[in-house]
Amino acid sequence: MSDALTLPAEARERAGKGASRALRREGRVPAVIYGGKEEPTPIHVEEKLLVRQLGTGHFMNSIVMIELDGKAVRTIPKDVAFHPVNDRPQHVDFLRLSKDAKISVAIPVVFINEEASPGLKKGGVLNVVRHELELVCEADKIPSEIELDVTGLEVGDSVHISSVTLPEGSESAITDRDFTIATVVAPSALKRAEGAAAAAEGEEPQAEEAAEEEGGEEEGGE
Repeated sequence: MSDALTLPAEARERAGKGASRALRREGRVPAVIYGGKEEPTPIHVEEKLLVRQLGTGHFMNSIVMIELDGKAVRTIPKDVAFHPVNDRPQHVDFLRLSKDAKISVAIPVVFINEEASPGLKKGGVLNVVRHELELVCEADKIPSEIELDVTGLEVGDSVHISSVTLPEGSESAITDRDFTIATVVAPSALKRAEGAAAAAEGEEPQAEEAAEEEGGEEEGGE
């Protein structure tokens, strides 16, 4: 599990776009804590500290303890809005967590022991279908990543969710099918698949052009 992060905050006394712009000019980022059957709490946090935590790579999957008015509020980030030009954080939504809460999170997948896969050693390619897994986790047991061992996989073999042993306190959010996470494919098969996809994308424009040309000839004939 990712280590819990600590983020000092101050209460926001005023709401609205003007107040938010003023905070950003002062190096602060407006935010809100919601959920837990309590009223939303508007806050603001230091931009530099927030950016540093965003840079850890696991901010969205970490418990964040918001220090507010001498108390620590247990939360998890749910959304971060960024400026479309300079990518500076503009607003953050934090979900308040109860002790026994379960939450949906997207956890990155990491593949290990690729050198022990006969299919990959023969020149096969690991075609990753899902780079993240949608999981429902106990709030205090959120894994930072899911390791998938590809030892023994041959060309044509696939890794499905049913073959993955998830950490204690985690379960797949998708339960209606045994979805594929990755497949070992031959390079030629991968190229054929990419070629077919490219051809399919090019068919419609060509068909439209042909239809336009045909229509133009008919009009000219009249």
